Amino acid sequence: MPRMILLGTGTGVPDADRENTHMVWDAPGGPLLIDAGGSTYQRLLRAGLNPQQLQGILLTHSHCDHINGLPGLLFSMRLAGRTDPLPIYGLASTLHLVQAILAAFALEKYQPPIIWNELSPGQEIALSEGWRIHTAMTAHSRPCLALRIEGSGPNEVLCYSADTEPCLEVAALAQGAAVLIHEATTPAPFPGHTSPRQAGEVAQAAGVGRLVLVHYSPHWTMPEEAVLAEVRVSGYTGVAEIGREYQVVEM
Repeated sequence: MPRMILLGTGTGVPDADRENTHMVWDAPGGPLLIDAGGSTYQRLLRAGLNPQQLQGILLTHSHCDHINGLPGLLFSMRLAGRTDPLPIYGLASTLHLVQAILAAFALEKYQPPIIWNELSPGQEIALSEGWRIHTAMTAHSRPCLALRIEGSGPNEVLCYSADTEPCLEVAALAQGAAVLIHEATTPAPFPGHTSPRQAGEVAQAAGVGRLVLVHYSPHWTMPEEAVLAEVRVSGYTGVAEIGREYQVVEM
């Protein structure tokens, strides 16, 4: 069954039980890692996946909490024997910064060969078995991509907002999604990020069946019971929940 596994669900400041937000698509075309925050190699193992089998990495943007695990992941993959090329996808600005970071780490031969794939906003990525990824720009402090992963059957749509304040592009991308994984970083509207109430408003307007909140902290955002109350105040009538570490979100 197509599924997304949440490897981390926290904000840019991790909590004791919440790592920086990143996840892995474990379905046709995968495993495909989406961002690499924190101890990604170990987290893939704990999620029951073999990091050596990654089919690619998609980086939504270049903020530290979404890429800080990448050098260590590549280093570990090569030490563990990976020699197959690894595709890495992202906006040109994201990939240029990541390439500079990897150069500073001087990994040299201690990383698998990388195939760099520059994405343009709106570009699609073909996976397999008819699955594909649609992309759209978010409204964030750095160029950032939201994702819509879509199959050919009914209810085979999952959308991930990445980091964003509410915007028309992400709202359009989420239309009719069975699952919307959306950030909920700030207690109130804030440039570049979304509050729980705003996330609920986006989900309701898009007709989303299930809303899973990530990039959240009970310390920096608000307590969990307050989050769910805010989502209800927004008018959202679907299933709402707070994402958990290693949670499996099935389609």
